Amino acid sequence: MRILVDGLDMSGKSTLVATLIKTFEARGVTAVRHRGMLAEHHPVEPLLKRLPLVRQARSSAITAAFLVGGYALDGLLVHLDPPRPAGAVIIQDGYADRTIAFGLAGGPYLTAALALWASRVFATFDVAVYLHASPQVRGGRMAERADVDEADRRSVEDERFAARFNASLLNFVGRRHRTLLVFDTAEHTPEEIADQVLAAAGIPTLSASERVYGRTA
Repeated sequence: MRILVDGLDMSGKSTLVATLIKTFEARGVTAVRHRGMLAEHHPVEPLLKRLPLVRQARSSAITAAFLVGGYALDGLLVHLDPPRPAGAVIIQDGYADRTIAFGLAGGPYLTAALALWASRVFATFDVAVYLHASPQVRGGRMAERADVDEADRRSVEDERFAARFNASLLNFVGRRHRTLLVFDTAEHTPEEIADQVLAAAGIPTLSASERVYGRTA
C-alpha cells in the first residue's frame, strides 16, 4: 500500500507523516516514511538532487527535469524495482503532484500542463492526502522554524501563488489517485486525520482505551 501526503510548505506534511507511521504501527502494520522517487534504484535521482529545488517554482527547466527525467521514469521503474522494505506501507512525503502544482502556480509551465494530460505515466497512490492551512496559520508555523528557504517564504507570503497551487492539486492533479482526502490542518489534529486515512485504507482505528493503555493481547 502507498499513501501520499502532499501540500504547501508549512501545511503539516512532516507532522502527519510521523503520526501516520505511529498510528499504523499501533495497529501492528509496518509503515515507513519515503521521499523522492519510489523506485529503489532510480538512475537519474542522484543528478536531480544536485538541482536547486528551491527555485523549481521559478524554473521551467527544473520542473521539466523532475517531471520527465524523474517522476515519469519512476512510474515505469517502480513496477520492477519497488521501494523497500517489501510489504511495508509506504508513506510518501511529497511526489510529482507537488511538482506539477508548483509548475502550474509558478508558470504555468508547458511541462506541468502536459503532465496533467499524461498523468497516467506517474505512479499512483492508494490514498492521497492533500493538506492546507490559511496563510496566517502557515506564517505562524514558519516564524517558529529556523530552516526557512525561498520556496517556504513564497508559498506563505504570496497568497495568489498559494491559491493557484491548492487549486491545481484539488481540481486537477488529485483526480489521478484512487482515493483523495483533503484536510485543513488548522481544523483537524494529526491524530484525527490519521484515523480517517486508516479508515480510507481499510484498517480499523484504535479505540479510546487502546490509545491510553495500548493494544490488548
